[in-house]
Amino acid sequence: MCLYKFMCAITTRALFLIVSLVSVWRVIWVKHEPKYWLLTILFLPLVVEMIITLKSRRGQDYKWFSPPIFLFLISIIPSIWILELHNQHEKVNISQCKKLNSWENLLNVITRNQTGNLTYQNYLEQFNQVLTTVCANDWILALHQILLLLLIVGKWLLPLGGGVTRDELSQLLLIFVGTAADILEFTSETLSDVKENSPQLVYIILAVWTWSMLQFPLHLAVVNSKPDSDDEQGSKEVSLLSKHSTDIWSVIEALFIQDGPFLVVRLTVMTYFDVFHQMLVFFAIKNFLVVILNLYRLVVICQQSRSRANRGSAVPCV
Repeated sequence: MCLYKFMCAITTRALFLIVSLVSVWRVIWVKHEPKYWLLTILFLPLVVEMIITLKSRRGQDYKWFSPPIFLFLISIIPSIWILELHNQHEKVNISQCKKLNSWENLLNVITRNQTGNLTYQNYLEQFNQVLTTVCANDWILALHQILLLLLIVGKWLLPLGGGVTRDELSQLLLIFVGTAADILEFTSETLSDVKENSPQLVYIILAVWTWSMLQFPLHLAVVNSKPDSDDEQGSKEVSLLSKHSTDIWSVIEALFIQDGPFLVVRLTVMTYFDVFHQMLVFFAIKNFLVVILNLYRLVVICQQSRSRANRGSAVPCV
């Protein structure tokens, strides 16, 4: 069992490093400047963390926070920023690239210039051609998708931290799936709406996207911190935080990390930049409903806690 956890811990971090290395390679190919190999310096904290965790914790993750996922985000997010900004400033000739919008195009990209007998060097050259002929937008979208999928799979593979149950892990993974879908839709749709209208807003959208990615290293909205006994004496504030910590943290994440910032950006796009289409309106309404429902949930939690405190302090009739 220890060997299994050891292999899972190494495999997950190896996948993180490989995907980050692919993103750096793409940046170098797009910018045509070898100096961007310096981005690989961001891999060092993840390598150091792996050595320390394997030695001191036998590969186990932490309860409230996941350092490998956080360091993976640090290693890959700068590359995605560079690619997004380069794609905005540089107008790439779309006719010379291959879009991955159909099975036929995908097969054409894979089988391009394929010959009967391939040496190892020719195979590497052909593989490089396959990667470089894909359109820039498809490359960036693929990196976004792989990043989000790997965050989910990586969290699943990482050995459980102390105090985290499999039930809590399953809840966390389901939350990650929904969160990843919302984040991917936000970046792909909103960026396509504003790229030509406002370069400044692109920076804001990327900043909001980066901020929303901080949900993945945190486990505060799922890991249970309730006291073992409901009859413990203490102040009302301590009782509220201890009994409803997961609900309160989920509300905070929705209001200040994901749906709240997403709603502000989408309303800005619709009002200030006069961009209007059905999907943008739908997701803006969806973000608004999530914000309102989370505020309602917070009010319900406070009222229930207050009613319990009043019942506890009431003198029973004889």
